[in-house]
Amino acid sequence: MSTQNAQKSSTKGAVTGVVGFYLVAALSMVMANKWVLNSTEVPLFFLFAQLLIAVILFLASNSLRLLPDKLTFNIEICKGLVPMVLLNVIGLSFSNYTLKYVDASFYQVARGLVLPFTVCTSYIVLHSRPSLRIQLSCAIVTTGFFIGVFLDGTRVSLLGVFFGVTSSAITSVHSVIIKRSLNIVNGSALLLSWYQNAMSAVFLAPIVILAGEGPSVLKMFFGVDELLQEPENLSSLKTFLGGTAITGTLGFLMSIASLLSIKVTSPITHMISSAVRGVAASFLGMWLFHDIITTGRATSIAVILLGSVYYTWVKHQESQPKGSASKSNYERAPIEDVESGALKGKDSKPE
Repeated sequence: MSTQNAQKSSTKGAVTGVVGFYLVAALSMVMANKWVLNSTEVPLFFLFAQLLIAVILFLASNSLRLLPDKLTFNIEICKGLVPMVLLNVIGLSFSNYTLKYVDASFYQVARGLVLPFTVCTSYIVLHSRPSLRIQLSCAIVTTGFFIGVFLDGTRVSLLGVFFGVTSSAITSVHSVIIKRSLNIVNGSALLLSWYQNAMSAVFLAPIVILAGEGPSVLKMFFGVDELLQEPENLSSLKTFLGGTAITGTLGFLMSIASLLSIKVTSPITHMISSAVRGVAASFLGMWLFHDIITTGRATSIAVILLGSVYYTWVKHQESQPKGSASKSNYERAPIEDVESGALKGKDSKPE
């Protein structure tokens, strides 16, 4: 009995540790991203730098043998992962643009359609027909989104909402592609995260140039005369460098957190932690960036969270075995599958 109690305590401690680890990393990621994006005109280069730092940390951890799986780089595997990586680059780019144009407290609302899009994508691609209760949960989430965008008196950026909706749609497709891509790396979530970060950095480099951010990047780093004449530019460079170091490290940690969450937490725990993160992000946005939390915006966030929690509860109930001798075939999924992207070097993220 004492051994069983010790094992239960160990399991509870592991779950608490992983959830706490993910919450701190994810919240810090969103706030640090918003901090940098408020002062920079190069959101794509910022994303590239984040990915590059995550890749460096992956390589350092691998050389020190701190990772459970040895990192590899196989051309054939890379070819098979191209669709997933392209979706990841586009999704992360649009997510960064969303956070740039909307308040941190409104970010969850702007990307609130991830769940309905994911259910629709699963139906179209995987032919997984949702039950009436699943459809009801999606309707609740969609209602919450429209409350925040159209029924709240606070002025919001329509461009930011557009980026949020688009990134939500891309994330939903990305979550389906990830499940198929795991087979390419023999089911290793860590290897998949490594390939995704490394390949995303390679793919994003030319996009930064094509998007016209090259001159702004050169000006930020090498515009010495302007830096001397305008101290605020020097402050922006310091913010960029500091924020990149923080968010790049957090992106790497969130990759590890995603790996751990698959192993030790349940879907219900995933959604509860997501709900806590969403509420905490709103309050942090109000405190750090003086965002306005109106009654309409608070209602919108609450309705989206209610629909998401209801979806998770229904999914859990539907996955239970019908007979006592049956074995549940419920497939655990990382938080990003429901929120903002799976296995991100990033959030990475802003589930």
